[in-house]
Amino acid sequence: MTWLVTGAGGMLGQDVLACLGGEGTGLTRRRLDVRDPSAVRAALSALRPSVVVNCAAWTAVDDAEAHEAEALAVNGTGVRHLAEACAAAGARLLHVSTDYVFDGRARVPYAEDAAPAPRTAYGRTKLAGERAVLEVLPEDGYVVRTAWLYGAGGDNFVRTMLRLEASRPFVDVVDDQRGQPTWSADVARRLVDLGRRDAPPGVYHATSAGDGTWYDLARETFRLLGAAPGRVRPTSSAAFPRPAARPAYSVLAHRRWRDAGLTPLRDWREALAEALPAVLARPVPGARAPRTARAEHT
Repeated sequence: MTWLVTGAGGMLGQDVLACLGGEGTGLTRRRLDVRDPSAVRAALSALRPSVVVNCAAWTAVDDAEAHEAEALAVNGTGVRHLAEACAAAGARLLHVSTDYVFDGRARVPYAEDAAPAPRTAYGRTKLAGERAVLEVLPEDGYVVRTAWLYGAGGDNFVRTMLRLEASRPFVDVVDDQRGQPTWSADVARRLVDLGRRDAPPGVYHATSAGDGTWYDLARETFRLLGAAPGRVRPTSSAAFPRPAARPAYSVLAHRRWRDAGLTPLRDWREALAEALPAVLARPVPGARAPRTARAEHT
């Protein structure tokens, strides 16, 4: 089995490659622009992968509001280029998508077959990519939605909290958005596992078990650092207005993993405790070493 990872320079792409070891070839945005259909066809023709993991995406959620056409070129049309090239080459495609395809107004976890209703430009463009995969590759296409990703290889909420803990006496964090903090390395392992199995095609949700708010995640991060969780203060989304509306509820259900004979991701608190030393292994400007997390996981 041969693997191709697109968007290999991003946080999740790096983790997928690390998970694959020597089995995977990674192409960064500079080496493969998914907006170019001829370049996509040429890459698959040259590399002849069995499985393509698409981590290439426009992820600037707020910028997409003013540049939806540009975001669609990557998240929608670019994904269609990959799907068509995979169909021609006989390769399977694992495409990473997002909770933003939903409206965030639910009160129970979104099932894999729940009706999408994106409220943002980013969500609309990602939904276009999902539909391209499922339309072009009904037997070999996999849409893997994730959310609230953090990890060592990129900017994210946890790394921001590490920096702010060391530089501010108090940190105000929103407590009215609920989701599933998810370690990118856990998602990478599940993507590789899915690609190696004869699992049914379709939609899967790769988010951690359990749920919490950004405030909960910040407090747990402080606790693992050995800092006082009380230094994190709750606030509302209105205190941080953004061009793109954030979903109030982003909790995803995980039934399809069990139906496919696979195990869903573990609880987010357990994952965070293991992830934190790995995140800190890559310098976070201004952050200090944890006093308790390191001792708990040696």
